[in-house]
Amino acid sequence: MKEINILILSVGRRVELVQCFQRAAKKLNISSKIVAGDCSDTAPALYFADRTYKLPRIDDSNYIQSIIDACIQENISLIVPTIDTDLLLLAENKALIEDKTSAKVLISDTNVISICRDKINTQKFLEENDFGIPKMYKDEELLSEIQFPVFIKPKSGSSSINTFKVNNFNELNIYKSIVEEPIVQDFIEGEEFTVDVFLDFQSNIITVVPRLRMATRSGEISKGKITKDREVIEDVIRLMKELKPIGHITVQLMKTKKGIEYIEVNPRFGGGAPMSIQSGADSCESLYRLLMGQSLEYNENYKDSLIFLRFDSSICLNEDMEIVK
Repeated sequence: MKEINILILSVGRRVELVQCFQRAAKKLNISSKIVAGDCSDTAPALYFADRTYKLPRIDDSNYIQSIIDACIQENISLIVPTIDTDLLLLAENKALIEDKTSAKVLISDTNVISICRDKINTQKFLEENDFGIPKMYKDEELLSEIQFPVFIKPKSGSSSINTFKVNNFNELNIYKSIVEEPIVQDFIEGEEFTVDVFLDFQSNIITVVPRLRMATRSGEISKGKITKDREVIEDVIRLMKELKPIGHITVQLMKTKKGIEYIEVNPRFGGGAPMSIQSGADSCESLYRLLMGQSLEYNENYKDSLIFLRFDSSICLNEDMEIVK
């Protein structure tokens, strides 16, 4: 069997994701190198990968060519993005990368990425397809129809950066001057879920794993509980059939008094994805199986009611950037 090497882009702090791919390869007894790419020499996950590749910043004109070069040099079979700012650029250059290399790019088509990366496009798509979502206010409505509290966030934001609960007009004016391209929505309350979905390269749904968000830090889950909530699972399946993404998708939603209301859809591995992977919905293993030519069927063969507690760890480097044991 040929070697199946994985390139993880902008690997940053994704130590767990690197380890999940390594464990999956070991479980399947296949030869695989996890190549970690990043623009920084001090990205922690670099030091857990099998190989590393220095990439330029995403806004560098040579970024796509550097990915192509890495794929050729490292014999890459699959490219895995991890951050929002990569997604549209990769979607637009998917055909080029796949034509020039032997790698597949784990990215949905440009239309899907355009819907997910722009909060206004997301709002329109969800409303048109009868999914619950907090009301978004037009500028003229902010003067008369608004009922506080509301929520303000950037049009193309991520990681909960510059997102605020707004209690009155004074706060609204302040935050509108801070947030770039702000959108204002109703503030909603309820049980908050992150849902990890995995779909094959033809957008067939393989797993849907709801995780109750017990605690978050900087927009990322820090404590979570796997919860096989039927209502959430069925509604997310309906959404995936309309949207038709591929790969690992991270959906955020709330169960409110009015029902399920969506917050955002991120067409990539989320930071908390290893929780779902370790519960048995192993999208890393599924990716290897797909690359080996296997077909997968929908299943819910993951453990329910598991609680995951995430924490920070550290590594020590010497002046030659080598790990000190």
